Amino acid sequence: MEHREYVEAVERLKKERGAVVLAHNYQLQEVQEVADFVGDSLELARLSSRVEADVIVFAGVYFMAETAKILNPGKRVLIPEIEARCPMADMVNAATVRKWREKYPDAGFVAYVNTNADVKAEVDIICTSANAVKVVNSLPQTRIVFLPDRNLAHWVSLNTHKEIIPYPGYCHVHMDFSPEAVKALKRKHPDAEVLVHPEARPEVVEMADRVLSTSGMLNYVKESPSRKFIVVTEEGLLEMMRKLYPHKEIISPGTPGICEDMKRISLKSVYLSLKDMKYEVEVPEEVALRAKRAIEKMLEIT
Repeated sequence: MEHREYVEAVERLKKERGAVVLAHNYQLQEVQEVADFVGDSLELARLSSRVEADVIVFAGVYFMAETAKILNPGKRVLIPEIEARCPMADMVNAATVRKWREKYPDAGFVAYVNTNADVKAEVDIICTSANAVKVVNSLPQTRIVFLPDRNLAHWVSLNTHKEIIPYPGYCHVHMDFSPEAVKALKRKHPDAEVLVHPEARPEVVEMADRVLSTSGMLNYVKESPSRKFIVVTEEGLLEMMRKLYPHKEIISPGTPGICEDMKRISLKSVYLSLKDMKYEVEVPEEVALRAKRAIEKMLEIT
């Protein structure tokens, strides 16, 4: 089928299945085109807890679809590509969290939303890049184990009086942005504002005018009087900015900056997911109940 035929087929199937499509900001533009809502992890977590549809098609990586299922146990949650996973989320598992709890028995445990369900079930509360500092400060403990992203943990440590113990995970996309490349771009475009995602290296974060989540970046570019931005995050968000704000110059940080797992999902795979009702995401009930408590704690304070 041609592009327009796929779009029309997806819209028809959404009505037939009583389905909505949720898409992350990093998704391909063709996927965002058929999405009922596009957002970052926090926005999608909030929305998935409120949708009234019978079926949720989650265009993102696996842990995101798991989160939607945890918050909607009675609904069918589909992910169009079963192999679309987050390498950072797969850097930690429940057994490792339990070992760290033995090592740091007096610490509070915070997990970035970029974790699998078994890890969410083992921690005290979940956070996103948009609310990580607020979540950490909400806990009574003065020592906090923060996992799995060591760079986001470092950013949090600069914005709280609490002791942050980082887990050594990382996002390979954001780690690839080099300080040398960003420094060169700042010299070339001295009139540009530098927006950096907190998953980037600390040396890159230090060069930022603003450190923001993906949706925070979108909102900032929209509201800022500036006309030029160096945006240090995944390329999908830059494409979205260029589409939404064509009168503003969005400059790439100089490396591919592409999350290949996010890009596994295509318009065709969304269509096939709705057509064949695949791939359904399931979370064991005991894991889901414990993970849900940690997620709901986050939603309550944000």
